[in-house]
Amino acid sequence: MTTVAALVPYLGGALAVGGVAVAATRRRELMVRWCVWALAVPLVTAAFWFGPPGIAVLAAVVGVVAVAEFGGLLRLGRVDRAVLGAAIVGLVLTVWLAPGEVLRVAAAGALAIAGVPLLSGDVEHGLRRLGAGLLGLVWLGVLAGLVSSGVLGLVLFVAVSIADIAAYAAGRRLGGPRLSPLSPAKRWSGTLAGAAAGLLTLAVLSSLTWQTAVAVAVGGPLGDLLESMVKRGARAKDAGRWLPGSGGILDRIDSLLVALAVLLVLE
Repeated sequence: MTTVAALVPYLGGALAVGGVAVAATRRRELMVRWCVWALAVPLVTAAFWFGPPGIAVLAAVVGVVAVAEFGGLLRLGRVDRAVLGAAIVGLVLTVWLAPGEVLRVAAAGALAIAGVPLLSGDVEHGLRRLGAGLLGLVWLGVLAGLVSSGVLGLVLFVAVSIADIAAYAAGRRLGGPRLSPLSPAKRWSGTLAGAAAGLLTLAVLSSLTWQTAVAVAVGGPLGDLLESMVKRGARAKDAGRWLPGSGGILDRIDSLLVALAVLLVLE
């Protein structure tokens, strides 16, 4: 297993190579995206450097922002979002401070989420609010797994990010059959190329096992399709607009969430 310190040269090198490649394209959109990555990667790496406390703070902050975006997509009210956000933060803190109580806290979160539409007597939209809240708890609650995964969570983030970039580039260049009606722009050629790039990244970082391979090659694309399904249902192009050139935080962690879930199930 690699360490955060061992990852730093690889991350710095990847950013440098990516910066040169982006500059060569002279495409403003790609340059903006690279600038976002250049700011985000050191912050994320620093959080993992501090171990469980740093990872817990990172996961909690990302979870709250993701809940805001998710709630906006599914038109959840402020109370629904607040309860869902509290449940996600509670899960993160529980994994850090009292891992033996995770199931109890998750059940309490689900009950609290269900209680909001029930107590408000929402006949018209209650079922939708309940379903959306429970989906958010299961989907975004996976962020708590970053705390227990430690540096492997950072490795997984790097691998799925590189896989996403490779899939985007290869899919546009190679074309071929579409991966799914949920995301017509994605091609099987890109998915396979992305999986190969992700597995190569895991191997370079000394983290290639059959569990991490399945997580990146299968979980990553499924996570992307899951968010595409949510956005299509909401008729939205991006989960948010606050990240320049990148949409929202959900657009950046969609692959990681399901890849991490797969890894947690298989380990």
